[in-house]
Amino acid sequence: MRIRVLGSAAGGGYPQWNCNHPNSRRARANDINATARTQSSLCVSADGENWVLLNASPDLRQQINDNEILHPKKGLRHSPIKSIVLTNADVDHVAGLLNLRESQPLNLYGTDRVLSVLKDNTIFNVLNPQFVARKTVMLDDRCELSAFDGSEIGLTITPFSVPGKVALWLEDKTAGDNFGTVDEDTIALEIAARDGSKFFYVPACAQMTVSLSERLKNAELVFFDGTLWVDDEMIKEQVGVKTGGRMGHMSVSGKEGTLQSFASLNVKRKIFIHINTTNPILASDSMERKLVSEAGWEVAQDGMDIKL
Repeated sequence: MRIRVLGSAAGGGYPQWNCNHPNSRRARANDINATARTQSSLCVSADGENWVLLNASPDLRQQINDNEILHPKKGLRHSPIKSIVLTNADVDHVAGLLNLRESQPLNLYGTDRVLSVLKDNTIFNVLNPQFVARKTVMLDDRCELSAFDGSEIGLTITPFSVPGKVALWLEDKTAGDNFGTVDEDTIALEIAARDGSKFFYVPACAQMTVSLSERLKNAELVFFDGTLWVDDEMIKEQVGVKTGGRMGHMSVSGKEGTLQSFASLNVKRKIFIHINTTNPILASDSMERKLVSEAGWEVAQDGMDIKL
């Protein structure tokens, strides 16, 4: 199984278009220790020819152009992208679908909750149903992925719920403290190939639960939410008013943060993804990057290629 990181930043990318934070200034100046990143997405393949997108970021057109593995190769109209799996309905994970409106056969997988959001927003009807089949996945049920024509592509997913929050643009402030969030709003994925290789993709997570830690224990590879270093990062840096918890993300540091939560899980390879433009781990020469490296973590960067 082959995995390519298409984008590793959180919503807005790195540098974010309107951000003048020191982190963003470094990336904009092409600092070699602060490499620019597009918005979070992976692609994965069992054979190196047929690829599955895990989320469709607003930067998808650029990501396709930047990654030869996703270029058309057969005839005048072709794409190696055979399926797309959505983990939530956040703008940074669904807006890229609008780039795929050129009558290209695809399967689009998501929970009933996420697919209903797309159905209710008619702009997504540009994905012609004659060419794009929407397929519902059930929590904790293994799903064999396929191309539009029904052919198998050698990968399965098992979606499972993780603590999170309904997408910002879908929040219902009349629904109480959780803004109308349900279990299907934020999912993670176990992706497996027929040769037994598998990994976990968890781009958003608000809390490490007992069930999640048990699921991830002894895993070969985990991509995990690295949005913020500390919960009040955006407030302290004077670029926002919300905490990480309010946005549905646990912090990297702290006694209940990701570093501490993973310390006893024996995960063989751990990679942070979905990293906010303010997070100091984006800079390879920062003290925070040194700390995550010493804890056995990597920080995803666009173009990272992994084989399992």
